[in-house]
Parts: sequence; C-alpha cells; structure tokens
Amino acid sequence: MSQIQVINPNTSQAMTETIGAAARAAASPGTDIIAVSPSQGVPSIEGHFDEAIAAIGVLEQVKRGREQGVSGHVIACFGDPGLLAARELATGPVIGIAEAAMHTATLVATRFSIVTTLPRTLIIARHLLQQYGFTHHCAALHAIDLPVLALEDGSGLAQEKVREECLQAKQQDGSGAIVLGCGGMATLARELTQELGMPVIDGVSAAVKMVEALVALGFGTSKHGDLARPIAKLLSEAFQHLN
Repeated sequence: MSQIQVINPNTSQAMTETIGAAARAAASPGTDIIAVSPSQGVPSIEGHFDEAIAAIGVLEQVKRGREQGVSGHVIACFGDPGLLAARELATGPVIGIAEAAMHTATLVATRFSIVTTLPRTLIIARHLLQQYGFTHHCAALHAIDLPVLALEDGSGLAQEKVREECLQAKQQDGSGAIVLGCGGMATLARELTQELGMPVIDGVSAAVKMVEALVALGFGTSKHGDLARPIAKLLSEAFQHLN
C-alpha cells in the first residue's frame, strides 16, 4: 500500500476535510490518503503574504511525512506555496495542485479557462501560467469574487458562483476544459463535468493521480541539481526543527 500525504497549507480543518474527501475519491484501491494541515499559519491563502507564511507549514508537513515514510506529497493550494522548497526536503514526488490541473487540462484540451476565488488571485494564477509555460493554453481567468472560506460557510453561495462562472467560461471563452482554482472547490469537479459536458478539472484529484503514477514508475524527486537536499547549515532557533 502506498501513502500520499495531501497537505492543505491553510489552517482550516473544514477545508482539509473537503480536500481529503476529493483525494480519497480519486485515489486507487491500495492508496492511503493522509490529509493534513499546519497547526499554525493562516486560515486561508489569498495573496503573496499568506503564501509566504503558509510555505513554512508546508515544509513542516513535508518533513513529517518524509519521516513517516509516505510515498509522495500533494500541496493542495492553487498558489502551490513552497513547492520547490518542499521538493528539496522530500524524497518522494511533490505535486502542486495548480501545476497538476494545468498539465491535465493540456492533455484533454488545447485551451482552458481558470475559475478561482478573489480577483487578486487572478494575478497569482497568471504568474503560475507563465512559470509553468501554459500562458498560451489559457483562454481566460474568472473570479467568483468571494473569499476562500466562503466555500466552507455552508450557505452554498460560493458553490453556485463557481457554477455560474464555469457556465460563462464554457459559453464565452472557447475553452475545451475548465480548471478550478482553489482546493476548496475540489469536490465540485465531477458534478460540473457532467453538467457542462466538458472536463472541469480539480487539481487535488489530478495531483493524487500524478503522484500515484510517479510512484508506480519508481520516480521520486531528483536529488541531482537544484532539488538536492538543502545545504546543511546552522538554522536559527525558530527553524531548527526543519533540519
């Protein structure tokens, strides 16, 4: 049995449960999903400041998972906070959900749209599109203009806004697929795929399948080059536990 650690980088337990449910629904028989989140940090991630704080919690969880012998790790925030640093610490593969969703979209469509939460996070999504080389594949970006935690408030408003933006994307963008730009949207993808008649991609599920595939192929994170283990050095007291 393989174990995949799925890390919600914010401190919301409700969102961790949502993400864990989506990961378990996607996992193959014999794959054990361990859904975790940091005990300290930010309750939601909606900007560069939040991502910087959350990255430390991600590294702590990756180190813990590595020590527990997990097969690989998923960073379940659409900003992919701390992704490359996490790969330095990890032995198994580490996949971010934005990276996974974008790659998946290009395998099933020539152009995709992204639906995310706040308008300010559209800029972060554009940065990731450039970083991952998918700018020319992305037809449009949409925001529901609600905060991340609205997805967990029980009102259903955020979920309906996601649906409306996905319908708009289908009708107006000329895209062949839609990427959901928040880990808290993870459980919406299957229903929306059926309703819209086109792939609506949840990065949590995609990342789980990618980790499973890499593990099955016998690949972990390369330790040759810049993703080699961090250079040993004396860390100050607040960070000694990351050694």
